[in-house]
Amino acid sequence: MLVVRQRAREDPFKRQCHCALMTLAFFLRHNLPTSLVLTKAAMPTNSDEALNSLNSPPIYRWVAVVAYNGACFHGWQRQKHQPEVESVQSALESAISRVANETVSVVCAGRTDAGVHGSGQVIHFETHAQRAEYNWWMGINANLPKGVSVEWVGPAEQPFHARFSAIARRYFYVIDNSRVRPALQEGQLSWWRHALDANRMHQAAQYFVGEHDFTSLRAQDCQAKSAVRDIHHVRVSRHGDFVIADIKANAFLYHMVRNLMGVLIPIGQGEADVEWAQTVLEAKDRKQAGITAPSQGLYFARAYYPDHFVVSSQVHYPKFLKPIPGVTDEQ
Repeated sequence: MLVVRQRAREDPFKRQCHCALMTLAFFLRHNLPTSLVLTKAAMPTNSDEALNSLNSPPIYRWVAVVAYNGACFHGWQRQKHQPEVESVQSALESAISRVANETVSVVCAGRTDAGVHGSGQVIHFETHAQRAEYNWWMGINANLPKGVSVEWVGPAEQPFHARFSAIARRYFYVIDNSRVRPALQEGQLSWWRHALDANRMHQAAQYFVGEHDFTSLRAQDCQAKSAVRDIHHVRVSRHGDFVIADIKANAFLYHMVRNLMGVLIPIGQGEADVEWAQTVLEAKDRKQAGITAPSQGLYFARAYYPDHFVVSSQVHYPKFLKPIPGVTDEQ
C-alpha cells in the first residue's frame, strides 16, 4: 500500500485514477443487491486490485435444500485423501460445477456420518454463473447420481451462511419396531425387534430438554470445544410399527442424537428406569451412557434461520412417513 501511494504521488494522473477506483469500489460494496457477494476480504487494497475487481464478474450466492439416502454415500464430507470415495458433498459439487461451468464448493448446515440421511439438508454455494432458479434446480438434478436430489433452490441474502447462520437444527430418528426385519426399507431406518414403550422413552427424554453439558452423549473423538448444547424439544411417539423421535436443538455434538437414542431404547424396552436418563446426563461421562444407535435411522430434517433469510421453511420428513400425525412445520 505504501509503494502504491508513493508511486501515485510521483504521477498525479495515476493518483487521480487510484482515488476514483477506490471510491467506485466503496460505492459498489454498499449499493450492490444483497444477492451479489462482495466481502470485505475481497475489497481491493490498491488501484491495480481495484481495476482487476471491476473487470471480474460478480459472485452470486445460492441456497438449496437437499435430500439424500445416506446408504448410497460415505457420509457428507468430501474425502480429501480419498477422492475416489463418493460423498454427498463431492456429488453435489460435481453436479453444480457442471451447471456453472466452473469449480464450485458447497457448505452444509450440518455434516452427517456415513449411513445418516438428509431429508432437509441446507447448503449454500457461490458462483460467477448467472442462472435462473429453475435452471439451477433442473440442471443440478440432471447431473446428480442416484440417492441425492435438490428439493428447492433460491438466491441467498447476504451474508447468509448455511452453517453459521443457522439458529437451530432438527433431526428425526426412525425405528421399525416390528418382529420381522424390514426388507423393502433396508438402510432407511433402524430395526428393533423387542417391544418399545414410546411413552416411557418420551418421559425419559424430557431430562435432556434445555441447556446442559452433554459430555455423556458426545463421541470420544468429538472436536467441539464445548459440550454445552440447548435442546429445544425431544418428542417420542409411536405410529403403527414406527417409533419416531423428533429432536430439535441449537446445535448437536458428534454422535449426540445416536447416543441419546442409545439411552432411550433400553428405557423403552424396560431394561432401565426412566430416571436413568437423568443419571447419564449428570455423570458427564460417555462410559455411563448406552450404545451408539445405528446410523440408518437418523434423518437431518431441517435447519432454522432468522426470518430475514429466505429459506424453505418446511420440515422435510422422510417421504415414506409423510406426513407424521401431530407434527407441524412451525414446531
